[in-house]
Amino acid sequence: MRKLWASLFTLMFIFTLVVPTVGATEGVQLAPDASSAILMERDTGTILFEKNSDEPLPPASMTKIMTMLLIMEAIDNEQLKWDDKVRTSERAASMGGSQVFLEPGEEMTVSDMLKAIAVASGNDASVAMAEHIAGSEEEFVRMMNEKAEELGATNTNFLNSNGLPAENHYTTAKDLALISKELLKYEEITKFTGIYEDYLRQGTEDEFWLVNTNKLVRFYPGVDGLKTGFTSEAKYCLTATAAKNDMRVISVIMGAPTPKKRNSQITEMLDYAFSQYMTHSLYERHQEIAEVKVSKGEKKIVAAVTSEPVSILTKKGQKIDDATKKVELKEDLKAPIKKGEPIGSLVIEKEGKVLSETTLVASEDVEAATWWQLFKRTFGKVAGN
Repeated sequence: MRKLWASLFTLMFIFTLVVPTVGATEGVQLAPDASSAILMERDTGTILFEKNSDEPLPPASMTKIMTMLLIMEAIDNEQLKWDDKVRTSERAASMGGSQVFLEPGEEMTVSDMLKAIAVASGNDASVAMAEHIAGSEEEFVRMMNEKAEELGATNTNFLNSNGLPAENHYTTAKDLALISKELLKYEEITKFTGIYEDYLRQGTEDEFWLVNTNKLVRFYPGVDGLKTGFTSEAKYCLTATAAKNDMRVISVIMGAPTPKKRNSQITEMLDYAFSQYMTHSLYERHQEIAEVKVSKGEKKIVAAVTSEPVSILTKKGQKIDDATKKVELKEDLKAPIKKGEPIGSLVIEKEGKVLSETTLVASEDVEAATWWQLFKRTFGKVAGN
């Protein structure tokens, strides 16, 4: 037999790793000048600190974290390509606030549009991408809210793709952390959100200089995203992510009174995380965990791979202990199967407590077998007898 003939059993075995008996530390005082805040380790989703993290508040341009997530999903699903041309509508070009001054009818690649959103917080580019993906911004907003619900971001309601002020447009620090966690599955995103300065339309008469609205990208080692926000109602907001020593954390501040206080509070939260915690990487994203038997498929098996990086979080200096790794796979898996379709889960447990749970997905498409393929298989079995 191969590594696993799928879907019949749950596999369990013991292996040695560091046990993450960690969580938000009691008594830690951070983000005193923010309405709401949260500090999360990315791989495990462990909350290290939170303050009013479930309070619905206007997110301003941090809304674009969800916009960027849907763009990255479309690229990952091959709905979009980086060099696809995106046309700017009259409506997209009319957006106020932060913009890259797209002209009606102007075309830019997906890559440049994403750069405009991630670096310059372009409201016009956000709407142009929303219309390109969904046909209209209204339909894109429906997709945004559907994705938020799927991620468990239940205190979120988006009304537009860019965060311009709108009544009943809100989210929470915790929901933003969950959305950011999902976005950071796509490692390419930090190649955009981590840019400090660059150009659009370079070499033309309309060359446009981009400078990242997130100054920590330049001034805090390891920060490579994600998104700032400001309106008079939301005040100064920032969702930041930083990676150091193989640990990535997400820090959200909402409602800070000044950009200086916003940045200083984010810095203190990041300092706290990196000084107190560490992660131990177990699996990379898309790493094969098992093989699953496929019924009536053109291929007889498909690899079950991790949908995101899998790590264990500990306090620094914590001792090593035994834990249980459990692979659960779907039974009676039948073709057709789409790449990225959930087909199982990987669970790390300690004494009955779930430390980490990761969805396993199909590594590739598996089309349904033709009648001729099924006939040959059946004939082969009969002939073998």
